[in-house]
Amino acid sequence: MSKPIIVFLICLSNILCFSQDDIGIDSTGLAGDNFSLQGALDLFSKATSMEEFERALNTESNYVNNLDLNEDGEIDYISVTDHTEGELHAITLQVTVSEKESQDIAVIEIEKNGEESAQIQIAGDEELYGENVFAEPWDEKAEGGKGGPSPVMETTSIIINVWFWPSVRFVYGPSYRPWVSVWRWQSYPTWWRPWRPFGWRTHWGHCNHYHTRYQVVHIHRCARAHGVYRTHRVTSAVVHNRYKTAHVKHNERKAAVKRTDDKASGKNEKVKKNNKAEKEKVRGNSSENSTKNEKSTGSKTKGRGGATNQKTSPAKGGKAGGGKASGSKGRSKK
Repeated sequence: MSKPIIVFLICLSNILCFSQDDIGIDSTGLAGDNFSLQGALDLFSKATSMEEFERALNTESNYVNNLDLNEDGEIDYISVTDHTEGELHAITLQVTVSEKESQDIAVIEIEKNGEESAQIQIAGDEELYGENVFAEPWDEKAEGGKGGPSPVMETTSIIINVWFWPSVRFVYGPSYRPWVSVWRWQSYPTWWRPWRPFGWRTHWGHCNHYHTRYQVVHIHRCARAHGVYRTHRVTSAVVHNRYKTAHVKHNERKAAVKRTDDKASGKNEKVKKNNKAEKEKVRGNSSENSTKNEKSTGSKTKGRGGATNQKTSPAKGGKAGGGKASGSKGRSKK
């Protein structure tokens, strides 16, 4: 096969990685663009042990990890550690940036909220994702529509019970001991082979299929588990300084989007108020016209009543005249 054809096929495969949902999606410029929170949750949901989960995170063909925080041209190894307190789990995903520094990528937080019920979220670290970025499993519940109280079908997101995930059952098993990864800087498992990071667009296309079952939200549901994690959080000064400008730009974009949304919301409120005023005006006019019609109908009815009396009087007069005539006849006979 000739070289031009090979190049063409590679370009074509990269193009096909993107679905219509990606149109308009752009990089935030933060390091978190290169690690899929949704993908990490999907791998965790299928793992039967913490060791299996850590291996899955560091497997190239899963297309979850595309991080190179120390910028050495190779993907960083992600180690996994579980911090527990009672029935709360805070499973930290971490990268060693240098011999002296490490950086948390995200934390998977699990809370048991029933005999056979548990909820889960993965929280992206602020240094990589900005504030309040979480991912969670989700599904849709249809409401209304045919046969319902509303003729319009509406869908709402529902929180998934993850108690029956094999990984969740594993960490709540009676023989489970909190997992602590043994791998550190320059000390990695023999099976691991780092690869060169992909471009952001290619990486996004690779992991986009994870987005169908997991959604990014900005509401924190596992606050108790996060309290366990808070005292264990680790950040790197190198990573902080490297992405400081990117954070400033990201916050500026968020502020601009918020201003636009607020402006649009204000316009919508104004339109709603105007529509409400128009409806009230129409109701007022309708009521006024109804009152006028009632008055007009009353006047006509009264007019008809007067005409009847006028017509009736002559008739009575006729009868009286008739009486007189009879009287005159009687006198004539006399």
